[in-house]
Amino acid sequence: MKKNYVDIPLPDKEAASALLKINLKEVRLADDVNMDMLAEKLQGYSGADITNVCRDASMMVMRRRIQGLTPSEIRNLSREELDIPTKWEDFLLALSHISPSVSAGDIAKYESWMEEYGAN
Repeated sequence: MKKNYVDIPLPDKEAASALLKINLKEVRLADDVNMDMLAEKLQGYSGADITNVCRDASMMVMRRRIQGLTPSEIRNLSREELDIPTKWEDFLLALSHISPSVSAGDIAKYESWMEEYGAN
């Protein structure tokens, strides 16, 4: 029995930009965040990888803010004290921790398999 599947390619720059907008719609961004440049840096990342980068970058703000504080001090922080925008450097740091989950080798194997066995 032949199995059907859906080929979902990695996001191109336009799709990465759309995913960034979706993932960051409720995140306050600093003026230095360049979404076009970020989408370019995310080439080769899957949709899930892009979501992880956005989540990690947005959490950098919180990590920086609570660093060195006691649990009691953290609980007493006001909403205003936590309303800090995510910076470009937060995204760069997130990118240094999160690599694409699909390697160039994986893509080459997939393309080779599709040439030999894939549906036309």
